[in-house]
Amino acid sequence: MPVEHAVLTTERTTPHVTDRMLGKVAVLKTSPETVLEDIARLMRMVGYTEALPIGHDTILKINISWQHFYPACSTTPWQLEGVIKAMLADGYPAKSLIPAQNRTVVVDAKDGADKNKHTPVVKKYGMDFVWLWEDPIEWIVYEPKTEMTVLHDVFPKGIEIPSMFIGKNALHLPTMKTHVFTTTTGAMKNAFGGLLNENRHWTHSVIHETLGDLLAIQKEIHPGLFAVMDGSTTGKGPGPRAMEPVIQNYLLASADMVAIDALAAKMMGFDPMSLKYIRLAHERGLGVGNPSEIEVVGEEVSNVNFGYEVGETLASRGQKAIYHGVLKPFENTLLRSPIVPWSYAASNIYYNWFWFTKYGRKRVDDFMKTEWGKLFDSY
Repeated sequence: MPVEHAVLTTERTTPHVTDRMLGKVAVLKTSPETVLEDIARLMRMVGYTEALPIGHDTILKINISWQHFYPACSTTPWQLEGVIKAMLADGYPAKSLIPAQNRTVVVDAKDGADKNKHTPVVKKYGMDFVWLWEDPIEWIVYEPKTEMTVLHDVFPKGIEIPSMFIGKNALHLPTMKTHVFTTTTGAMKNAFGGLLNENRHWTHSVIHETLGDLLAIQKEIHPGLFAVMDGSTTGKGPGPRAMEPVIQNYLLASADMVAIDALAAKMMGFDPMSLKYIRLAHERGLGVGNPSEIEVVGEEVSNVNFGYEVGETLASRGQKAIYHGVLKPFENTLLRSPIVPWSYAASNIYYNWFWFTKYGRKRVDDFMKTEWGKLFDSY
């Protein structure tokens, strides 16, 4: 993953194209039989072709939160296929759609692409993945025009981003779920896995501010932004990996990353403006986080409340102790020194060996007996 150290800036003389579409979210109920058609209808309801200028390539930012398939954890194959089919039908050239993914220190993205059935979808439409950590992808030091709240402090040697993102649209493919660090996670957090390199875990102690900084950068480098969120199966509890899957049969879409996350949070039972990452982004004018200011088209969801809670795991308690608790004075030593592999090993042992074996596998087996599970198996 070569890094070019020349500092690059961008200049924007007109408002971002999706700023004209702030505060509007489309919502539909769906089913395994109709989900591909529903995704296309959902995207068109909120004017996605205006949000994503057709003259630019579009990065399809896949979410892989775990290399295992686990319901609601990562982008679903029908979510990816529905978006691709809709865009091809509406005149976007196949060669302009770029499925992209980055690895993390604890998740094998290539293994995840296979186990989450992204690979057969990408192959079906004659596309290739872009693995952001491999040649020929270059990472450059980028100097934002917008004032950053925390990223310059976390990365004093410069904020590195993939050069190939600049000048391309970005379409995010999150799922509807809870998260141990941010309470909920969605479109804003999905940028975290693409725009920052493998040291992005350094930002976890300031994750809420980081997500706002990343959205500000996206508005500088991407001509258009859009998100399609899969809530066919949602996740509650200590997400993204130790969740309890719950089938809800919803789809959401928006050109406003803040609004779609806010509405999803409200539907899950949280007050969006009490979630720091949403409130800060709203206050910075990066999107609409106040539910009273969000225009919902499609399904009536004003009284929807799943009543979700987050909770903790042994691993998340340890992580929070490092980022915010008694181990905070040792954060640099534990996470930015030669002994850092211990934390990756601990995470793998806990989630991949213990938790998935003891709890996760049965939940996956139960899900596979549902109609959504049968659809997943068909890929």
